[in-house]
Amino acid sequence: MVNEYIRLALVIGVCAVCTMLTRAIPFLIFRDSEKVPKTVLYLGKVLPPAVIATLVIFALRNTDFLTGSHGLAEIIGVLTAGILHWFLKNSLISIGVATVLYMVLLHII
Repeated sequence: MVNEYIRLALVIGVCAVCTMLTRAIPFLIFRDSEKVPKTVLYLGKVLPPAVIATLVIFALRNTDFLTGSHGLAEIIGVLTAGILHWFLKNSLISIGVATVLYMVLLHII
């Protein structure tokens, strides 16, 4: 039992160190740069939408559109998040509202 606690503490410690390193490395690399390289700016522009698209595909991968509710709750949830984000430009509100709506639709449909 003690070994499990030690293992858990080590795993949490490694995760904490890795998280701090991933946060600090960009500042260490670009410390003396007055201008951020174009490649980094490009990646900052294209990666967030690519990650969101990957997450949407991952979330909908097991949705069965041929049986049951035909994925109606999922489609409404994704469309709600997209439309709210398009108009409000606030990720927290669009994801939060869409998640609550999706959960309600799961119980209704």
